[in-house]
Amino acid sequence: MAFTVTKHQQLSPLEVAHVKALIAEVTLEDGMAPLGEHVLIHLHHGGDTEAIQLLAHDDNGKLVGYLHLDVTDSVAGPAVEVAVHPIARGQGIASTLVHRAEELASNQSIRLWAHGTGTTAHQLAHALGYNKVRELWQMRRSLFVSLPPVQLPTGITLRPFSPGQDESAWLNLNSQIFAEHPEQGLWTRRDLDLRMSEKWFDPNGFFLATTAGGDVVGFHWTKVHGGHRHEDHQHPEIGEAYVLGVLPNFQGTGLGKALTVKGLEYLRDQGVPAVMLYVEASNARAISLYKSVGFTHWDTDIMFRQQ
Repeated sequence: MAFTVTKHQQLSPLEVAHVKALIAEVTLEDGMAPLGEHVLIHLHHGGDTEAIQLLAHDDNGKLVGYLHLDVTDSVAGPAVEVAVHPIARGQGIASTLVHRAEELASNQSIRLWAHGTGTTAHQLAHALGYNKVRELWQMRRSLFVSLPPVQLPTGITLRPFSPGQDESAWLNLNSQIFAEHPEQGLWTRRDLDLRMSEKWFDPNGFFLATTAGGDVVGFHWTKVHGGHRHEDHQHPEIGEAYVLGVLPNFQGTGLGKALTVKGLEYLRDQGVPAVMLYVEASNARAISLYKSVGFTHWDTDIMFRQQ
């Protein structure tokens, strides 16, 4: 198959629609979205202006490949996510897109995400000789199964996030809790605002844990996606324990478990049948917590790095 590759930093509304259609086809074929949430959210707005996007079109002008190159992390290095239409696989499109990204990365070592162990991106990384450097577990549990009873630590209460009031306090808390996390701890006000502008955002499912003095010491942000609430996820509706965090001084008090169950109760009340979450495979403490409330390992996202 003959194809051409073009470079973009911002996409037109028509180009965004074509990329979304491509993502939907790949998701239906693989059972897993080929791009992570960060890319999908920025795609709604034409793309991240600091990132590079590559589009591959066949001779008939049909979009058959898409690559997102994030060059914003000066420490960890550039990161790539790629999708190729199922009918165009095996034609060298993915490898051509990645090799072009390698050139654009100015000799920096590329990181490549493979969402799911059975996807073509996983196979591509092996074919290109990339090494596995990070694993992100997806865990799931049914919401038809009863939830364990929990009790909040003395002096702690829960309340919903209040838009227009809690943004700065939450960003400060998030940066403290996830200071060592390669993505989460670097969120800016724009990152938060973009997510709050999404159709799935519901402040009633975003719980803050506060002390008697009003200090925010933990949180559990939930979401519902799939179905009619999130157009980029072509699957039945499912809940997600989106981000959970507790300040170090309050870890070991039962607050993390209480926040987790509160979020699960909320998602159950929304009528969704199951809930998912992502957690670093190396985070034994968090995995133990999630297992204690009924989560099990479902699949694994893997980051590979160019040798």
